Amino acid sequence: MGLFLLIYYILLSASLYKVFEKAGRPGWQALAPGYNFVVWAQLVGRKGIYAAWMLFPIVNFFIFAGLCIDLVRSFGKLRYWHSVVAVVLAPAAFFYLGLSEKEKYGGPVLDQEKEYQAKLEEAKTKNNSRQAERLQAQNPYKKSAVREWVEAVVFAVFAAAFIRMFLIEAYVIPTPSMEGSLMVGDFLFVSKAHYGIRMPQTIAMIPLLHNRIPVIGGESYLDKPSLEYCRLPALESIDHNDPVVFNFPAGDSVYVFPDRTWTVEDLRYGAIREANPGYEALIRAGKKKLITRPVDKEDHYIKRCIGLPGDSLQVRNRQVYINGQAAQNPAHIQFLYQVTAPNGLNGKALERIGLSPGDVIKSRDLPANMWLLFLSNQEKEAIMSADTSVRVDYVDFSLFDRNPLKLFPHDPKHFSGWTNDNYGPVYIPKKGATVQISPENIALYSRIIHNYEGNDLEVKNGKVYINGQESTSYTFKMNYYWMMGDNRHNSEDSRVWGFVPEDHIVGKPLFIWFSIKEGKNIFNGINWKRIFKSATTN
Repeated sequence: MGLFLLIYYILLSASLYKVFEKAGRPGWQALAPGYNFVVWAQLVGRKGIYAAWMLFPIVNFFIFAGLCIDLVRSFGKLRYWHSVVAVVLAPAAFFYLGLSEKEKYGGPVLDQEKEYQAKLEEAKTKNNSRQAERLQAQNPYKKSAVREWVEAVVFAVFAAAFIRMFLIEAYVIPTPSMEGSLMVGDFLFVSKAHYGIRMPQTIAMIPLLHNRIPVIGGESYLDKPSLEYCRLPALESIDHNDPVVFNFPAGDSVYVFPDRTWTVEDLRYGAIREANPGYEALIRAGKKKLITRPVDKEDHYIKRCIGLPGDSLQVRNRQVYINGQAAQNPAHIQFLYQVTAPNGLNGKALERIGLSPGDVIKSRDLPANMWLLFLSNQEKEAIMSADTSVRVDYVDFSLFDRNPLKLFPHDPKHFSGWTNDNYGPVYIPKKGATVQISPENIALYSRIIHNYEGNDLEVKNGKVYINGQESTSYTFKMNYYWMMGDNRHNSEDSRVWGFVPEDHIVGKPLFIWFSIKEGKNIFNGINWKRIFKSATTN
């Protein structure tokens, strides 16, 4: 991104050289960093200090656009498309104005507009209706009703897109992986500033859409041109147990189906076959296109940060340990339980304690009075208190998920015995830290080395090669995080797809601004008690 901005700034400064000369200013002032914006502001009728706004991130985009528009207007270019070209192709527009012999600088447009408006007001004050009508009819700055409407819509979309891109974005909880804390159907506002505003990498896109075009389908952006990763300073750092919105790390290569998106790794490790053999058949037959996405266009996920860069993490009998110490569990952490209820389960009673039909699993393999439920400790106690005949037992979750390839690092040969409830240990990479690598442990870090940090990686003849060189160690270029859902037995998280790189971090959830029961539609009911509730409650 830095190289792109440097080239753009050089072209912009060069394009202003002849423009400044036409306006009676020395051309060298266009080449003086910072001072050229001061002169630019003066040429359109603003005070030089106005250029100081260019120092403020986000605001400077709007200031720059305004300066571009007012500069071409100072050359008599007052039509709407002139303004569009000035913003989108500023260097090209200014090169034309400076080099074309027929284009003349007419003076600061803002001053001229004020003078014209003053004459019009004077005519109205003196009740000189003929003069006022003539000035009104000849007003070069007057905009038609259609243009006023178009500019208002464009500005609204432009402003909304920038707010969404840099400050706050709305997000909806699509799955129950965070239930206990965040429910399916919760609508959140997510701050982009708390963990540092991430500058856009994909710049050719449809405003206000993330990665898919509704109804007609297809991606809503172009891969090229793109910018390098850059993040502004953070207001705060990510801490243990903070909920975080991030781009799905394994979502760089996906197959999109109507009900969900599947990754290449889902195909490789048999997850698609288990869920829907028909989908796998379509992919194998070449009838489903593989979509590759840039980082900032990967799907958004929300999980709780369990491990920070430099931590060592292990799960033993469901309990997470960080650096050998038992980690604090979320207040409403959930696990899968077997519930035996001789008198049956009352749907209304379940709803009163916060359970939905999606929390209940009924299988043909279970007796009529037995169910599987995802429960927090509070919900478990409430069920048993409501009916003393109910028995709630722990479930060995490994019996339900016997695919040894599903869990990260997808290498049961070297990482045998790892399950959702007994996992690790794993070291969470920290920027600048060095680890020893070998064919035995490379599965832990191969995605980091190749996909996230852009190296060529090959394992052959019992040796690891990075960028063609035999390597026994690797030094990380970024920080990484370990994310897990509060619904520990119903969450695809870092136990499935591994580490979350720092360049994938999107923002911090702020609060719930709306909530629909079970996430279906507004006619299913509104969770009034959840509206305006903090989204960061543990």
